[in-house]
Amino acid sequence: MNGKGKRMTLEKRHSLTGWGFLTPAVVLIVVMNFIPMLRALLLSFQAGVGNRMSFAGLYNYIRMFQDAVFLRSLANNFIYLLIQVPIMLVLALVLASLLNHKDLRLKGVFRTAIFLPCATSLVSYAIIFRSLFAVDGFINTVLVRLHILDTGYNFLGHAFSARIVIILALIWRWTGYNMVFYLSGLQNIEYSVYEAAKIDGATPFQSFWKITVPLLKPTILLTAIMSTNGTLQLFDESVNLTNGGPANATITMSHYIYNMSFKYVPNFGYAAAMSYLILFLVAALAFIQMKVGDKRD
Repeated sequence: MNGKGKRMTLEKRHSLTGWGFLTPAVVLIVVMNFIPMLRALLLSFQAGVGNRMSFAGLYNYIRMFQDAVFLRSLANNFIYLLIQVPIMLVLALVLASLLNHKDLRLKGVFRTAIFLPCATSLVSYAIIFRSLFAVDGFINTVLVRLHILDTGYNFLGHAFSARIVIILALIWRWTGYNMVFYLSGLQNIEYSVYEAAKIDGATPFQSFWKITVPLLKPTILLTAIMSTNGTLQLFDESVNLTNGGPANATITMSHYIYNMSFKYVPNFGYAAAMSYLILFLVAALAFIQMKVGDKRD
């Protein structure tokens, strides 16, 4: 009995020690994350300006679907999501497969070069792309000298081309980030599997489709969820690259929330409601992706 009591006491001590280390982090997470989220939820049911806030029920949520600018921002987010994310993930997967080949020389140089854009400041790379696609920028200079264009084209002044520039910027910056995840997953696949497939007459494409993709499925699911989450919260590119223009044609939901909170007359209740719609979309799409992509028993 005494031995058992001592063991229980030691277990309790270990438990209390663990909770002692965890408590400061838990308190910070609750204070800095969950309490603001709860306050924002309550705020989303209020309307008014400044201190003159009053309960408004579902008014803010109904207003969102009557707001043309918000609907445009919602559509833009899904345009970026449906075009940029698949291209980026496929490109990252292909690059990871190529750079994982055992006979490839200078693999470290290529991997670093492709990952380097991810280490670039969000503001800096947006400004670089803005300069590249300016009317007198590098892209227009090349196109004019190749006689593809007669004069410089205002890429950022037209809705369609401005969205394309944002998509190109996102692909350039985040492809290397996702490539690192795929490279990490490929390190756990024995190269003998590919050699056996080659002996059996499999082409490189068949090896990629029948071996690489199935074995990397959990990693692909992870990157798809993270990329979806990031695209729905897209902010920097809209603000720094196009400033939401022309005429709100490229504005994103996060950019519009920022405008409603700090640029225009502050309407924190409406901004909080839009934020919770983003939260719902992120959760719903992540749930769908988990159900579709995760086939484990």
